Amino acid sequence: MRLCDLYYCQPLLFNSKRLNYMNKNIKTMLWIAVALLGAFAVAGIALNRGESINALWLITAAVCVYAIAYRFYAAWIAAKVLVIDETRATPAERLDNGRDFVPTNKWVVFGHHFAAIAGPGPLIGPTLAAQFGYLPGTLWILIGAVLGGAVQDMVTLFFSTRRNGRSLGQMARDEIGVVGGSAALIGTFLIMIILIAVLGLVVVNAMKHSPWATSTVAATIPIAMLVGVYMRNIRPGRVLEASIIGVVLLLLSVGLGGWVDHHETLRSLFDHDGLPLAYGIILYGFAAAVLPVWLLLAPRDYLSTFMKLGTIMLLAIAIVILRPDMHMPAVTQFVDGTGPIFGGKLFPFVFITIACGAISGFHALIASGTTPKLLGNERDIRMIGYGGMLLESFVAIMAMIAATVLEPGVFFAINSPAGVVGKEAVDAIAKINSWGFAVTVEQMQQLASDMGESTLFSRTGGAPSLAVGMASIFGSAFGKELLALWYHFAIMFEAIFILTTLDAGTRVGRFMLQDLLGNFNKKLGETSYTPSVILTSSIVVAGWGYFLYIGVIDPNGGVNILWPLFGIANQMLAAIALCVATGILVKSGKLKYAWVTGMPLIWLVTITTSAAYEKIFSADVRVGFFAAANDMAAKLAAGTLPTDKVAVAPQLIFNQHLDAYLTMFFVVVLWVVILDMVRLCLRYLGGKPVLKLSEVPHEPSRLVENWVRD
Repeated sequence: MRLCDLYYCQPLLFNSKRLNYMNKNIKTMLWIAVALLGAFAVAGIALNRGESINALWLITAAVCVYAIAYRFYAAWIAAKVLVIDETRATPAERLDNGRDFVPTNKWVVFGHHFAAIAGPGPLIGPTLAAQFGYLPGTLWILIGAVLGGAVQDMVTLFFSTRRNGRSLGQMARDEIGVVGGSAALIGTFLIMIILIAVLGLVVVNAMKHSPWATSTVAATIPIAMLVGVYMRNIRPGRVLEASIIGVVLLLLSVGLGGWVDHHETLRSLFDHDGLPLAYGIILYGFAAAVLPVWLLLAPRDYLSTFMKLGTIMLLAIAIVILRPDMHMPAVTQFVDGTGPIFGGKLFPFVFITIACGAISGFHALIASGTTPKLLGNERDIRMIGYGGMLLESFVAIMAMIAATVLEPGVFFAINSPAGVVGKEAVDAIAKINSWGFAVTVEQMQQLASDMGESTLFSRTGGAPSLAVGMASIFGSAFGKELLALWYHFAIMFEAIFILTTLDAGTRVGRFMLQDLLGNFNKKLGETSYTPSVILTSSIVVAGWGYFLYIGVIDPNGGVNILWPLFGIANQMLAAIALCVATGILVKSGKLKYAWVTGMPLIWLVTITTSAAYEKIFSADVRVGFFAAANDMAAKLAAGTLPTDKVAVAPQLIFNQHLDAYLTMFFVVVLWVVILDMVRLCLRYLGGKPVLKLSEVPHEPSRLVENWVRD
């Protein structure tokens, strides 16, 4: 290059550097503004007392917190802690078998993962926890998701991907040792059974005696299978076409449900008690576990994601338009443990009631189950793992808003069990008014009529009240004359949310059991071996089907007996996942980064152990399992039980004892895994021999090579 050329280029180089410097400053200022806005919104929520707060504050706080966390914290973990390598072949590429291991479009994988993890937790948990007020749950959702839930999901997905998509329990056995690993294998499987049962129970309570909801949810199954066949056989690779067809059919199914509800003959075909619906869900779970992933599971979850994200975005838009005030107090009198929806004080029960919206062990099962078997490239782990959890946390914020914009009297009339407030509407209203929350019989009757339901009293489980809240917001923003349609659309939205987690969970349970049996018989450990598929799927479905049956026959709706067990088990599972991750980080020579998983681990161990102690030893019959069983047994012996409870009392007493012993077992499993992980870390740091890392050797990705070449 001539000197004069260099001379003339200097101004261009200077201007380019100046432009880059200006862009960097603009970005820095923009992120500082986002951080300040988020801090101001969170402070406004936390410090506000007395006057009603606008729901827009919650949305602003959530969006700002999530943006900062994803841009900086998640990026740092991906680059420095995990060291993601996008040129490395994933198990989906290396082990592609067309059934379980299938390299899949990243957006389809994101859709499957999000649909699978976003079960009842982000919807039902915040709704139930609203009995404490909106403030405690909101703060836990934001802080727990950013520092705990999203971290757990991302690191578990990464470690499983580096280990051929191994399940969480098997990774524990391979990395920590036989004692802790075996405890984790058995414990995670049993916890999984409880989690799926509660998912099914919430769906049953939402569809019970609602032909509109039942017919709409039933229609989603053939629609998903049609989309699966379309994308694989009819028009391979035409994801957009299949998506449009599927979404249009799903929307039509909502309208068709209204027609079914008003058709005299068809209505009777879809109007059922809880037990027939439970049996139908059990059959569906078995089918989802044994059919090829491309036929039902992946397309259903993918379509469900459109419905979920579309509904949540629509709800957010409606809230921005309406800017509704939240009528529930920031903190209610029920923080002392006297709440009608479930017993227990604010600490620790708010942290186990809101599970998936903040941190959920179930996510670790999906992140080490189906998702790593579909992941095409490691670079997508941050988006799918961390980003998917943040999106679910936003769903939880929307659920909290939808629940707390209702008048408190209406909220408690819908969610309080008949056993607490009374069977008759007049008795229920009197009880709720005595708590200081105004509501009338006429108000509830009109509300039920507007929603197209016969009654909304004691519709426990959280799903109906959430649907009422969503319908009220949608109706106010887009037309109150369509309230019944909005209500049943919300019910379909919730049921799809939960069923996609149920089917993915059943399949993951099958993988977990196959991993466990593979330690004794290699053939049974093969995920595509048909006899093993049928055997393990049957065992998994029979297990959670029993607990679903328990919940359905419970006169109080089942949620108050199963949800606390669900929450404790779920958070203990998250603690086990963080234990495994912490152990792997230490063994990988990354002790200085172990706090990333160790910090949320310590918090989870604290709250789960405290909650388990309360549920086992509390003398309060609304909290302690043994106390409740003894109280019912005494009333049965004295002949003072209501008639409807006498027939099922022996079963309910047995179930309370079973729940207590399961909780004890889960606590033992958790502490065995923790102590074994601590032993492993101390041995490694002391220079003593430990199990070798089970990470598979690096193999270049041909998918990346083909992409670069093409």
